[in-house]
Amino acid sequence: MPHPANESLFPAEPHGGAWITAYCDGGSRGNPGPAGYGVFIQGAGGETVAELSEFLGRATNNVAEYQALLAALEYALKSGHPRLKVIADSELLVKQIQGRYKVNSPDLRPLYEEARRQIAQLDSFRIEHVLRGKNKQADRLANLAMDKGMGHSGGSSGPSPVAPGAGPRPAAKGYVKNGVVHLIEGELPEGAFVLVTLDRQ
Repeated sequence: MPHPANESLFPAEPHGGAWITAYCDGGSRGNPGPAGYGVFIQGAGGETVAELSEFLGRATNNVAEYQALLAALEYALKSGHPRLKVIADSELLVKQIQGRYKVNSPDLRPLYEEARRQIAQLDSFRIEHVLRGKNKQADRLANLAMDKGMGHSGGSSGPSPVAPGAGPRPAAKGYVKNGVVHLIEGELPEGAFVLVTLDRQ
């Protein structure tokens, strides 16, 4: 008879040994749109153990959140860390893994099943929801992944140069009326970030 989720995944006391904590975040610019994840991993003493990030192409926020969790699980298993605590700001992800929400999405179901399979290989596992403001390092890494995947370099604080080899920036002509940009020709894909330059001619 299978054990309840809280018994199998969240033992009351650790079996001994050091825990690592993985702060996980995933995002999508457009939902779906260009997506990426970030994972910031700390040791028991608060030291930085690893920083993981990856651009995922076109995906939803929820898929990106699950990919962050899977990256943390894979790192823990491959690096010999059998006790993992995950911190995430996705309430959906956390409650689905805890068994409190059902997984109805056909896109999320295989990711959920894979996460459960990997969790079962750990000695101890816990997952906790926090507000986004307490997950800044993972959010930073997720945005860096999206920036790089979209041809930017640096952080996500503003427009960045196109990466070498990415080709020239696409151009679309338009005008501003009442603070709104109206395109005259060209199209912009969903989730696109734009840099507006002034032409006073």
